[in-house]
Amino acid sequence: MRADRLVTMSQTPDSAVRTYIEQHRAAFLDDLAEWLRIPSVSAQPDHAPDVRRSADWLAAELKQTGFPTAEVWQTPGAPAVFAEWPSDDPQAPTVLVYGHHDVQPAAREDGWDSEPFEPVVRGNRLYARGAADDKGQVFFHTLGVRAHLAATGRTTPAVHLKLLVEGEEESGSPHFRALVEQHAERLAADAVIVSDTGMWSEDTPTVCTGMRGLAECEIRLYGPDQDIHSGSFGGAVPNPATAAARLVAALHDEHARVAIPGFYDGVIELSDRERELFAELPFDEEQWLRAAKSHATRGEAGYTTLERVWARPTAEVNGIGGGYQGPGSKTIVPSSAMVKLSFRLVAGQDPDHVEKAVRAWAEQQVPAGIRCEITFTGATRPCLTPLDHPALQSVARAMGRAFEKPVRFTREGGSGPAADLQDVLGAPVLFLGISVPSDGWHAPNEKVELDLLLKGAETTAYLWGDLAEHWRHAP
Repeated sequence: MRADRLVTMSQTPDSAVRTYIEQHRAAFLDDLAEWLRIPSVSAQPDHAPDVRRSADWLAAELKQTGFPTAEVWQTPGAPAVFAEWPSDDPQAPTVLVYGHHDVQPAAREDGWDSEPFEPVVRGNRLYARGAADDKGQVFFHTLGVRAHLAATGRTTPAVHLKLLVEGEEESGSPHFRALVEQHAERLAADAVIVSDTGMWSEDTPTVCTGMRGLAECEIRLYGPDQDIHSGSFGGAVPNPATAAARLVAALHDEHARVAIPGFYDGVIELSDRERELFAELPFDEEQWLRAAKSHATRGEAGYTTLERVWARPTAEVNGIGGGYQGPGSKTIVPSSAMVKLSFRLVAGQDPDHVEKAVRAWAEQQVPAGIRCEITFTGATRPCLTPLDHPALQSVARAMGRAFEKPVRFTREGGSGPAADLQDVLGAPVLFLGISVPSDGWHAPNEKVELDLLLKGAETTAYLWGDLAEHWRHAP
C-alpha cells in the first residue's frame, strides 16, 4: 500500500470531511453563485456566447480545483467540458462523472420572485436558474474531491476521476452521442456517475438504479385524395380518422398491457427484492395524483403505481387528429389523420426491435385503401444497474454515511443521455443526486437546499475512497 493511501475509506474520519466542507462552505457558494450568474441557456441562440463562457468558466475552475486536465470540447452546437485527474494508484477504478452546464430559459416575468440569474439565498435555500439543474449538482464534486484529499492526506484521488459536463442537455443532447463516440477512448471508465438527478425527499435519501428509454413515432394515415362529402361517399370508402381511432383503441388490451406483438421481448422483470424496496418508500398515492393533476390511477394490471412509472414499458398517445376541427359541423370523410405515439422502454428492450414491432402492428391494423406512413425519431436506450453491483453499493454506502440514514433505491421513469454513456462506453450507470421534488426544475424560483448540496459534496468525499477500497479488482 502506498504511503499516501494509509488512510482508507473506512478509516477516514467523518469529522475531518465535515470540518473541511464547513470551513470552505462560504467560498464554495460564492464560486457557485458566480457560475449561476452566467445565463447558459442552450435553447436560445442569443445565449450561445454565454454557454461558451459557462464552459470556459468551469474548465478554469476545475483546473483551480486541482484537475491537471480540463478542456472545452467543441460540438456542432454548444461546448462540453472534459476534465481528468488520474490516481497515482494504477489499480484504482476509473470513474466518469456526468452532468450539464446549460440551463432552461428563465425570465423574471415568468413568475420569479427575484432575477433568475442573480442568485439569492433565502433561509437555507439558494434560488437561481441552474441551482439544482444542474450546475449545483455538478459543482458539489469540486468541493467533494477537495474534502476527500484533505481528509485522507492524498495528493491524487483514490480513483481515476473524469468529468464530462455537457452543454446541450436542455436542448435534447443532439450532439452528445457523437461526442461520446468521438472521444470514447478518453472517456473510458469502469463506472459512470450521473449527477443530474434527485432523491425521494429531504428525509429519505435514495439512489436511482436505472432510467427508462424512449422511442417516438408519428403515424400518418391517408385515405381519399381530398376531403369528400360524407353523404355521397361515407360508409362506402375507408375513413382515415376512423382508422386512427381504431389504431389507438388497439394499442392496449383490457388489462392496460401494450398489445403490440413482440413489444415485451427481452424485458427484464422486476425482482422480488426490488418490489420490496419500492414498497418501503413513503409513497402517498393521493398526493402523487394531485401532483399529476389527475383523478385516478390506471395502468398495467398487477403492478403498483411506482412499478408502472419506473420499471414497466409503456405506450402513450401523445396526439391524435384528423378531419374538421373548427366550430360547427362539416360533413366530410377527411383525406388524412395522424397519431403521435411514444414508448417508454425498460432494461432488456431494444429500440430497433420495438420500432419493427410497431411498424408491423400498425400496418396490420390499417384497412385496405388507407396508406400508412410511420416516422420514428432517434431513440434513447434504457439503462439499469443491478442492486448487487459493487459500484452501486459504494454509492449507497457513501450516501448513507453522509446522511446518517438508511439509503433506499428508486428508478427514474423518464429518459436521458446517460444511456448513451452506458451504450458507447459499456460501463454501468449510477445516479448520485441530492435534488428534491420541491426544487422546481424548469420552473420559476428554482432552488437547491444548501444542506443537501453540502451532503452531496460529503457523499463524493467518501465515495472515491469506498470505490477504491471495494472495487479495486473489479472486471
